[in-house]
Formats: sequence, structure tokens, C-alpha cells
Amino acid sequence: MAISLSLGLPRTAGQRPLVGAHLVDSLGTGLVLSFVVIYFARTTSLGIATIGAALTTARLLALPTAIVTGRLIDRFGARATAAAGNALSALAYAGFLTVHQVWQIVLVGWLAQVGAVAYWTSSTGLVVLAAPGGERTRWFALVQTLRNAGLAVGAALGSVLVGAGELRAVVALNAVSYLVAAALLVLWRPAGPAPRQQTTAPSPGSYRDVLRDGRYLLLVGINLCNVFGSLVTSLLIAVYLVQSLHQPAWLAGSLLMMNGLQVVLTQGPVARRLEHLRPTRVVAAAGAVNALAFALFALLAAAPGWAVVAGLYAAMFLYNLAETMATPFAEELSVGLARPDLRGRYLGVYQLSWNTGQALAPGLLTLLLSHGAVWPWVFLAVTAVAGVPALLLLERLVTGTGTSTPTAG
Repeated sequence: MAISLSLGLPRTAGQRPLVGAHLVDSLGTGLVLSFVVIYFARTTSLGIATIGAALTTARLLALPTAIVTGRLIDRFGARATAAAGNALSALAYAGFLTVHQVWQIVLVGWLAQVGAVAYWTSSTGLVVLAAPGGERTRWFALVQTLRNAGLAVGAALGSVLVGAGELRAVVALNAVSYLVAAALLVLWRPAGPAPRQQTTAPSPGSYRDVLRDGRYLLLVGINLCNVFGSLVTSLLIAVYLVQSLHQPAWLAGSLLMMNGLQVVLTQGPVARRLEHLRPTRVVAAAGAVNALAFALFALLAAAPGWAVVAGLYAAMFLYNLAETMATPFAEELSVGLARPDLRGRYLGVYQLSWNTGQALAPGLLTLLLSHGAVWPWVFLAVTAVAGVPALLLLERLVTGTGTSTPTAG
């Protein structure tokens, strides 16, 4: 117990099905995360551009999912909604095995995205159920650690299977993983009292209440800016290194591996050391560290060759540090500032900022990169810096209403 607490881990007695669900979900996601386009390219007669357009269409069609999910969480609870999201993802990936036409890719891609959004919108509420007496920040840190570990192991296993030509096995295993995760959530019994579930009348509130909450909308806007930075590893690192810095592709792979290992090994201890601070201050400090990392990435475009590799690892270290600082405390803010009776709707709006940023980022970052190697990093640094005064303003707004800033607990 003492070792677990020193590592920043929460008490997990009675919560192991939840831990397992998070790990299995991330493991399955890692299996196919990098291979969806390759799968459809090899199992259909469609071109890469057509497949990409179909998947983009599916993501855009799924944008309203977070709003619908928020209502479902308020009505049926986070656990039931998350389990349903995983079950839907299992159905979607089983459908991958039968796809041959564009409209079918759009359909199964939409179902997969709806399931993923439903699960991740609900996941914050799962932490509230798991930690009714405190340790929420440590739980958020644990979820982030499990996600990174699961994605890394899943990606490694997926690479082996794809290399052996077992693409359909990858997809089938992913579908099974989502079914297992759904079953674990159904079996899980939270430590605290069961949430109030409505079977007759809806909650006496609506999304209008969320939209009138200026503090929460400010937080959503801050998160939208931060989403772009969070997608650096999946969208920008590899193409920047290979095309702009003329570095070998394996170097990008080593940086991504460093990201996963650093987060897994340090997420808990970092959260433990910072949990006595206000979340607004921690997330603001993380934004400043991120801005420094992005500035360093940008400077490498003009750096001498001998300094590029060392600079890349230094910038990635700072980026990873900012991630471990910000993630659990940003999630704590999203929960702490939400009205408990409308928490699902609040989390739905918060998740919408993630979905919107993820939809806009590929086009925006690649457009900026096409105008010069430094421009994506300049944009990311500016958005990171802009979040710092915005978070301090949020802190003043919270204390100005006579309530305390949410604490990490």
C-alpha cells in the first residue's frame, strides 16, 4: 500500500474490473489505431484517398455524439453508457470484416467513432464513481497511464500481426477486446452509492444551463486550444522529422516510444507531487512547459545537424512532462466545475471540444506545415501560451462566485 501511494496510485480495492476495462479498451484501440487505412486498402478495391475521405466523413457525422451521450449519462449513469459504447464499438469492428464499399466504411467508421466517443465521454464519470471519497486526480492519472500502456502494447502486437499478414485477426481481436471491456464494466460495482437513475422524468435542466455557465465554457475553449497540442505525436512528429528535418523515420518511432514510456513511468508520481496545488495553476504551468517544447521543436528547423537529434529528445521530454502535468488536473477541472445533477451534459460539451479539435487538427496542422516547417509549432506555442492567462481568469471567476477552485482530490 505504501509503495502504491508513493507512486501516486489510488486505492483500487474493489475497482479492478474498472482498471481492467480501461486497460483492455486501450489495448484493443492500440491494435488497430495505426492500421485502419491499411486494412481497408488491403481488403477492398478502394483507393487510399477514397478511404480517407470516407473515414473523415464518418468522424464528422459522429460529432454530435458527445451531446447525445451527455443526456444518456444523466439519465442512465456513466457505467451503463460506457458499457454500451464499448458494445457498440465491438459491433462496429465486427462490421469491418464485411466491408467492401464506400458507404459501408462510412457506416462502420461512424459506429466505431460513436462508440469511442460514448466511452470516453463517460470515462470521467467513471472516475467520479470510483473515487467518491477523494483521490480523483490519482485516478485520472491512473487512467492516463493505463491508456498509454494499453496503446503501446496493442500497437506492438498489431504491428506483429500486420507484418504476418493477419489484418483480419487484428480487427477481430479488437472487436473481442471491446466486448470484454463492456462485460467488465457491467460486472463492476462502484465503491460509492449508486448514482441516481431516472426512469420516468428527465433531469430538471438542459444544455441551456451548460451554455449559460460562462466558467465552464471558458474551460471548454481552453481545452479546445490544448487539443491541438495533444495531437502532435499522432499527426505532426513523423512528417516534421522526415520531410522538414530530413531525419530517418526510426527516429520518429523512438520519440513516440519515449512518449509512451515517460508517461507510463512518471504519470503517477508527477500527479502525486502536484496534487496539493490548484488544478488551474498546474494546467497553466503545463501550458507554459508545452509552449517551451513547441518553441524548441520550431528552432530545430534552423539548427545545425549535430544539435537536431539532442534537441528533438529534449523537446519531447518537455512535451511529455507537460502531458503528465496537465492531463489528470484538466480532467479534475472538467468534473469539479460541472453541476453534479447535470454532469453528463457538462461532460458532453467538454468532450465536444475534443472531437472538434480532432476533426480540425489534421487539415489545419498540415496546411500550416505546407507554408513552412515552423508555422505549426508557432501556432501550437501561441495557443499554449494563450491558455495560461485564460486559466488564471478561470480561477478568478471561480473564486469570485464564492466557491473554491476545485482541488485535486
